[in-house]
Amino acid sequence: MAEHGGGHARKRSLAAAAFGRPVYSIDMYSTLLIDHLSPKNLLISVIRSGICRSAYPIPAHPPRAWFHDVGKLGVQADVLIASLSLPPSPGRLASRTASPALEDFLELRGIYVAAMKFRGSLAVSLVLAGSWQVVAAEPEHGLTTIHEKGRCAMRGQCGSAQLFWKEVPCADNGKAEEPESDLRQKLVDICGDKWSDGPICCDDAQVSLAPDFVCFNIDYNKQVDALEENLKTVNKLISSCPACRENFYNLFCTFTCSPDQSTFVNVTDTKEKDDKALVLEVDNLWSEEYSAGFYDSCKSVKFGPTNTPAMNFIGGGAKNYSDFLKFLGTKKFLGSPFQINFPVTEGGGFPGMDAAGGEAIPCNTTDKDFRCTCVDCNSACTELPEVSSALYCHVGAWPCLSFSVVLVYSILVFIMVAAVTAHVAYRKHTQSCNDRLRLLQDSAPSDDEDDDDEIIYNARTPTRAVPQHYALNAWCDKLFSRLARTASRFPALTIGSNLVIVGLLSLGWTRFSIERDPVRLWVSPDSAAAEEKLFFDSNFGPFFRAEQAFLVNDTNPTGPGPVLSYDTLHWWFGVEDQVKRLKAEGTEVTLNDICYKPTGESCVIQSVSGYFQNEGLDRNSWQDKLLDCTSDPASCLPDFGLPLDPKLILGGQNSSYLDSSALVVTWVVSNDEEGTVQFTNAASWEKSMNTLLRSVQDEAHDRGLRVSFNTEISLEQELNKSTNTDAKIVVISYIIMFIYASLALGSTTLTVRSILRNPSTILVQSKFSLGVVGILIVLLSVSASVGLFSALGVKVTLIIAEVIPFLVLAVGVDNIFLIVHEFERVNATRPELPIEDRLAKALGRMGPSILLSASMETVAFALGAFVSMPAVRNFAAYAAGAVVINALLQVSMFVSVLALNQRRVEAGRADCVPCVRVKQPISLDDNPVHNAQDEDSLQRFIRRTYAPALLGRKAKVAILTAFLGLFTIGLALLPTVELGLDQRIAIPNDSYLIEYFNDLYDYFESGPPVYFVTRELNVTKRGHQEQLCGRFAACDEFSLSTIIEQESKRPEVSFLATAAASWVDDFFLWLNPEFDTCCVDGRQACFEDRKPPWNAPLLRGMPEGKEYMYYLQRWLKAPTNVDCPLGGSAPYSNAVVFDNVTNTILASHFRSAHLPLRSQDDFIQSYAAARRIATEIEESNPGLSVFPYSKHYIFFDQYSTIVRVTLALVGSAIAACFIISSLLLGSIRTGLVIAVTVTMTVVDIGGAMAIAGVSLNAVTLVNLVICVGIAVEFCAHIARAFQFPSASLLDQSGAVSSRYFSLNKATDNRAAISSAFVGMDARAWAAMSQVGGSVFSGITITKLLGVCVLAFTRSKIFEIYYFRVWLALVLLAASHALVLLPVLLSWLGGPKGEYS
Repeated sequence: MAEHGGGHARKRSLAAAAFGRPVYSIDMYSTLLIDHLSPKNLLISVIRSGICRSAYPIPAHPPRAWFHDVGKLGVQADVLIASLSLPPSPGRLASRTASPALEDFLELRGIYVAAMKFRGSLAVSLVLAGSWQVVAAEPEHGLTTIHEKGRCAMRGQCGSAQLFWKEVPCADNGKAEEPESDLRQKLVDICGDKWSDGPICCDDAQVSLAPDFVCFNIDYNKQVDALEENLKTVNKLISSCPACRENFYNLFCTFTCSPDQSTFVNVTDTKEKDDKALVLEVDNLWSEEYSAGFYDSCKSVKFGPTNTPAMNFIGGGAKNYSDFLKFLGTKKFLGSPFQINFPVTEGGGFPGMDAAGGEAIPCNTTDKDFRCTCVDCNSACTELPEVSSALYCHVGAWPCLSFSVVLVYSILVFIMVAAVTAHVAYRKHTQSCNDRLRLLQDSAPSDDEDDDDEIIYNARTPTRAVPQHYALNAWCDKLFSRLARTASRFPALTIGSNLVIVGLLSLGWTRFSIERDPVRLWVSPDSAAAEEKLFFDSNFGPFFRAEQAFLVNDTNPTGPGPVLSYDTLHWWFGVEDQVKRLKAEGTEVTLNDICYKPTGESCVIQSVSGYFQNEGLDRNSWQDKLLDCTSDPASCLPDFGLPLDPKLILGGQNSSYLDSSALVVTWVVSNDEEGTVQFTNAASWEKSMNTLLRSVQDEAHDRGLRVSFNTEISLEQELNKSTNTDAKIVVISYIIMFIYASLALGSTTLTVRSILRNPSTILVQSKFSLGVVGILIVLLSVSASVGLFSALGVKVTLIIAEVIPFLVLAVGVDNIFLIVHEFERVNATRPELPIEDRLAKALGRMGPSILLSASMETVAFALGAFVSMPAVRNFAAYAAGAVVINALLQVSMFVSVLALNQRRVEAGRADCVPCVRVKQPISLDDNPVHNAQDEDSLQRFIRRTYAPALLGRKAKVAILTAFLGLFTIGLALLPTVELGLDQRIAIPNDSYLIEYFNDLYDYFESGPPVYFVTRELNVTKRGHQEQLCGRFAACDEFSLSTIIEQESKRPEVSFLATAAASWVDDFFLWLNPEFDTCCVDGRQACFEDRKPPWNAPLLRGMPEGKEYMYYLQRWLKAPTNVDCPLGGSAPYSNAVVFDNVTNTILASHFRSAHLPLRSQDDFIQSYAAARRIATEIEESNPGLSVFPYSKHYIFFDQYSTIVRVTLALVGSAIAACFIISSLLLGSIRTGLVIAVTVTMTVVDIGGAMAIAGVSLNAVTLVNLVICVGIAVEFCAHIARAFQFPSASLLDQSGAVSSRYFSLNKATDNRAAISSAFVGMDARAWAAMSQVGGSVFSGITITKLLGVCVLAFTRSKIFEIYYFRVWLALVLLAASHALVLLPVLLSWLGGPKGEYS
């Protein structure tokens, strides 16, 4: 490449050195470089004025006569040049002489030959005698030898360098020329007014010098036509941003036609074809300032139909201007037909050349002609208000609530320790002074007691406490006593009538149905989410059914590796062909019959195979093809017409998509309402697909790969499988509770001593059959409840089917134990009474307690009916009904069975086979009395050891401190309980879907689509158009599209990954008359002669009213293809629902997408963010009704209110329990103690949930309701026994306490002994002695056995949400009821009530 200026002197000096004679400069000359010189490829061209080249036929070995003929024609030529380029010879000089034929020709014309050696090449210039010049060629600077203003580097179109490729320009270092008027006008139309004068380097063909010396047939108009065609293609992608469009046009117009082209363009490689020098590679120098400004003006432009950045198509997704220019210049099929390099110009290296450019037009320019809108230009946006997200108070890493409760508890403990320390010091100080006083206080209690009085011990003298008469308790006592007498006197009538009633209620089973649809389970039909889903489905059709598969290479122990190879792709494409040919079992339905076809022809299949549909998979070129397609998806359109985003089909890539660890395929199937033909066919085909992909998994394993997949029906199938497995575990759990209850009831009258004394006691005293009947009563109550509510149309859920029997069994068994234990106590103390009277006394005592617990449980469960979630509401109804029916059956039917059983015992008949009489029956006189040595060991332990130890002063302080600490921990952990229900938990541990969901989170780089839906909007009016659009200057500042665009730029709060695909904007762009292949009437663009003229930025000349609807319908049917990528058929065919009668858009949606959502919190936050954005749009655009919709929203709507609902429901249940207990017990203080104990239990369960990883969701909400009910069950019986204590037990309190303290205290600690079990302490001891054993054996052990079986379930949801929660419930409720409650009652319980 020659240098400008001083280069001419250098040329002359070279010539003088070579020839030893003067050098005459000439103005017109050129050099032709010929690759790989040999006699067979020698090419000679006659060049006149550097323009016209001879097409005269040139033989491979020109004879001497041929040169004579050429010489005659060449007299008018200024310069005849032949350049010889040798193969590179690194490290040495190489030379080669011209052919003999050429030397002969030179001799004839009197031409001197000068040879100049350079690196690996030899250039020989042949100059006419008398006018010659040596040109020094420097190949490292390319083939453009002269770089000066007014000179070109290339010109015209010389044909294709490769088969089927676009044409490339010709190398031409000649002068720029003035174009003809037609060419000038065409150039101005394309590139702008600045090209209206001056020479250019894209010119018309010149006329030949002689008639029979024909110039090369180069059509320079084709060069301009190619420029126009290429820019038109780009214009359809970036026309919405005038600044980007202008910069793009300026770069390529300047590159193609600038008169100073050689100053910034250097041809570095050519190819000879048909006597033409085809340009293969050039250096194109542009300033860094212009390059960066050019990129910045285009980087945010959106391409509406695919709702992706236009940079993905025009720049291969470039992240900087270097990558952008590199992509533009890369040689590729359907792209640039020759290589255009954009080298860095800093530091020189290009002598004689200057970088083109200047300052690019910024997209936020103040020039209205070029200013871009916010949608396409970040810097042009008006900033949105800051999102006022819910701020959670923290002290360091601790939530404020956690920090506060820990601080308060610490202060309380400090105060208590200080008080105890001071008290101990004070007592030691005064001990010596008070010895005599303590001895006087160590007197025994008086024996003057009766059943209705309680001795209150104090430091000096005993006083009598008069019990309060409570009419409601007396009435309940009489009611249950009469009920027991009636049931025991007429057992057959009672049992028969109960069975008839249960049978009638159970007739409702004929309408029994299970609700499996998650939407109808967890979403209120009146909720906004349900109404919006119904609106979306009814207008746009149900959301697509997605069948998805992952092919992953992660079976190697060293870690994931590349999944892409020719063999793998060839095999996998065969698998996809099998899927296409797959038929639903028993039918002829194939994928083509059920798939989604946006264009009406081809199925939407998102797969790597879509890149190879046109050319097929070639072993040698598949990698290059894949890289080209991933960098420019628009150049590799699949059959369904929309570009394939590589993030949707490849995952786990590192530096290149070729390194991807996962290949993702998604088959999109049309959906319809359940029960329709389309739905049935799709579900049937998916079953066949499941079978096929199961076999493909084995094939993949043999190849060292792994396949995971999911079809639309997979989750339901796996959930059913999980349910079937869980049902077995639940049944086993029931059986274990059943066996335990049956055996434990018999132990109430069986002791080791009695068995040793008379072994036949086992046969008579066993109550196994009584336990069986008790369990059957529980099951009958469940059956009646299910039948009742099924008849009322309340559907059963899987939660109801699995939980209600467990719940009612737990509650019912407890009541059975209470009744039986109290009846045996009456038998022991009043054996002389008739059975009816004994049962009356027992039920009179326990009936009100059962009423108390059943009432509180029923109300607690019934409150759930006010929750909008159907699953919770239905559960509440079934649970409340089952508890009520169970309680009624137990106080009637079970009492009758108990009377019959007692008659059997007294008749000496064997259990289970009452027809067999035992020879030596046990009489009632042989039964041990209540306080004898043969009493139940558990009751004896509680009465003699546990209760006295529990109610010691120091023990009570320690217990209260410990439970307050536990309560503090629970409160502190509550803020850490997460929300959500991971669907991986809901399926069996060995399900194939586990791998699929893991791959989905690990490898799928795209988030779920989100639609912003408008309702009932007349978009034919300009005002509403401005509220929706975003790509024109006339659009509202905070229009729907603009707000979504700006929200997508702060994804950390919006969870949006892309702007909205605006059908309004793309429709208007489709009408652009510049796009003469889009909207066309005949041969003319639709709006070409529009009056007023079509003006997109100002929305002038746009259609309105009926005309709007006419063109809209045409656009929605227009195909989306390379000629017109703005056609609405593929991207928007189902996005707009209109009414031709009212000219109204009934519904339309604007599609965006979320970020990849990796956790339940992401899903919940994305829904909340979409709600916020929709509200923001409505507030900014009055009259616009917008809501967000995505497939997962319907399942996460519950989390927007679940915390508030949970607190309200649990709080209401506890408040109801407080009211009911206070009413039935006649004491607000005792009711408050129950409420406090239940509250502490539930809070501690919440803390256990946080530790055990149990998140809050609808399933947990149901469990928390159960927790309230069971906690009440644990507390109610002890509280009532405290409020209405047994007089006989109170009589024993002093003796037992004295005995305990005498065994466990120092003999000189007389004050401790005398102050034990007086007042409320004595009542707490009596309550524990009376019902503590029943609560422990009837509730705690029964539930614990049943819960522990659940640990063996295969289902994660049962293991987490049932086993963990229920285990915490049993342990915490039992500990609070059996440990904390007696302590609180002994301090805070209400006054003693009168027991009748």
